[in-house]
Amino acid sequence: MSEVLNVEEIFASKVFTLGKMRERLPKTTFKEVQRVMEKGGELSKESADVVAKAMKDWAVENGATHYTHWFQPLTGITAEKHDAFVTHPDAEGHMIMEFSGKELIKGEPDASSFPSGGLRATFEARGYTVWDITSPAFLKEDATGVILCIPTAFCSYTGEALDKKTPLLRSMEAVSQQALRIVRLFGNTGATRVTASVGAEQEYFLVDREKYLRREDLIFAGRSLFGAPAPKGQELEDHYFGTIRERIGAYMKDLNIELWKLGVTAKTQHNEVAPAQHELAPIYETANIAVDHNQLVMETMKKVAGRHGLTCLLHEKPFAGVNGSGKHDNWSLSTDNGVNLLDPGRTPNENIQFLLVLACILKAVDEHADLLRWSAADVGNDHRLGADEAPPAIISVFLGSQLDDVVSQLIETGQAARSVQGGKLRTGVSTLNDIEKDATDRNRTSPFAFTGNKFEFRMVGSSDSIADANTTLNAIVAEAFCEAADELEGAENFEMAVHDLIKRYLSEHERIIFNGDGYSEEWKAEAARRGLPNIRSTVESAAALTTEKSVELFQKFGIFTKTELESREEVTYELYSKSINIEALTMIDMVKKQYVPAVMKYSGQLAKSILAIREAGGRAAVEAAHLREIESLLEKVERAREALEKVCATSQAMTDPKTQAFAFHEKVVPAMEKLRAPVDALETLVDKEAWPVPAYSELIFEV
Repeated sequence: MSEVLNVEEIFASKVFTLGKMRERLPKTTFKEVQRVMEKGGELSKESADVVAKAMKDWAVENGATHYTHWFQPLTGITAEKHDAFVTHPDAEGHMIMEFSGKELIKGEPDASSFPSGGLRATFEARGYTVWDITSPAFLKEDATGVILCIPTAFCSYTGEALDKKTPLLRSMEAVSQQALRIVRLFGNTGATRVTASVGAEQEYFLVDREKYLRREDLIFAGRSLFGAPAPKGQELEDHYFGTIRERIGAYMKDLNIELWKLGVTAKTQHNEVAPAQHELAPIYETANIAVDHNQLVMETMKKVAGRHGLTCLLHEKPFAGVNGSGKHDNWSLSTDNGVNLLDPGRTPNENIQFLLVLACILKAVDEHADLLRWSAADVGNDHRLGADEAPPAIISVFLGSQLDDVVSQLIETGQAARSVQGGKLRTGVSTLNDIEKDATDRNRTSPFAFTGNKFEFRMVGSSDSIADANTTLNAIVAEAFCEAADELEGAENFEMAVHDLIKRYLSEHERIIFNGDGYSEEWKAEAARRGLPNIRSTVESAAALTTEKSVELFQKFGIFTKTELESREEVTYELYSKSINIEALTMIDMVKKQYVPAVMKYSGQLAKSILAIREAGGRAAVEAAHLREIESLLEKVERAREALEKVCATSQAMTDPKTQAFAFHEKVVPAMEKLRAPVDALETLVDKEAWPVPAYSELIFEV
């Protein structure tokens, strides 16, 4: 019989929660911490020392020997440098464990070796990490021991943000300030802040680790650069929500336990559409904590997989021909006195505050669709967006039949007299309850879909940080709220002014609303007719960061300076070029050292068989035709490999980041595809025992 698991007991056991602070801190210090968390400001030096000692004592009691400032550089993953709590021994040689408020608040990691887009040169090393008091410290335990992790922001010596957290926190303050102006217009004087909340669903693949280690492409690129389709894929749709296999279930159980200990509210788990693909979904949290927790989710998924002889693949498209992975970023705004600004209520046509918020969001998404597209752009996502599995690269908003009807009424007449109601769904079975039917359906092809009391931004890639997406959402909505408040706060007749503004915003930005099939060719043509941008690749999306309107937006709310935006554009180009270069070099290496030698060996054996058959009086016509086909493909492989090496070398030699990135996108990527095609064709002809790497059938079905 399995051991009974007490989730309530283990939840957040590795987190220095507010509850633990309340228990361990003097009342005056605890109140000061709460004040700073809720209203901003700085802790006094004395209070910082008290908090640091309490945090250290708790960590040491739980086995910690080191601490780290845990931060999120522009690599998109996390970084940490461990320091022991030890100090100089006393006069009698006793080691003393100390941790000061200064060490808690500020660290000094090297800033020159992380992507910075020119903000830091190699010889300019100093950077600073600064404690994010709003995100709780936690303990990580692995082979290095127990480490106290302190979530921090990361900036350069000259003050520019070098990370994902700093702009996110700035954007959260911006949207809070502007949203408060909106709720004040409707008489809510009790709210003191508006919080962006996020729930990030995470998709992932699991493969057998032994097979993974035999695939150089999976190791270096995170995806299969070669691979013929298996006889069966996802066409039977039998994996989606199917029974979870024992080995995978054991993994999910351990994963949940580890995440619960870290305070991550892992709630939902299930098989996804593609074979070997799965999903985990948490409960909503404050945006910056959700970002931190999603990073922990990805790290923990990989760590726990190793214990089970598995490898977790977070690449957006690890296998061609089956669905890729993303994460749905569920975003909403709520006041601290309990009002969800995205809750339409039972009669949304009468909820003027909601309609104003909705109109502002539609305006924001329409005006800054290019920025939203960039926020979900990465190398892996280029393989996924627009396929029959993920939203198209065209940004649009799904509202559903209820809100679409309300919006149509407002645009036509300026008033909405009715709203579609859900009613009852009759099951037709006497022993089954009739159920309350929602007023609208869902749309899985929409990039930005309203789902009842939140928006679901479905474009973010599975390996990507959700920080950029939420920073962008907060920023563009803050701008729309600001412009609406500027107009309405000075209105002589507020009721008339707010109705006019809602109608105007909806009319001007109606083009962004689309409730149909985002996968259809008809929608691509319709989107073009409407003038909606169709930004197909990461390299094409980067320029959105430094347009005049983007610079004005981010500078207005202090989220990014122009220099910081230019740096992120350059980082986007640099990371793209480096990633594609790694993939190209991996393909060349695999062809030279694995595929070609294996095929040549097999061809030699086949040639000997042909000679033997003919010496015995047979024709060997089938065998000879088979050999000729293999030899023809092998020649194509060699020509394609030489061509790839040539364009790769030319692209590597380029010095301008943008020019280089476009060269890799327009020259190297097509050359890679031309090399893959004959190799994949050879896989279907060569004896399985002679093929040098595990095939798709082994990787995604034998888990």
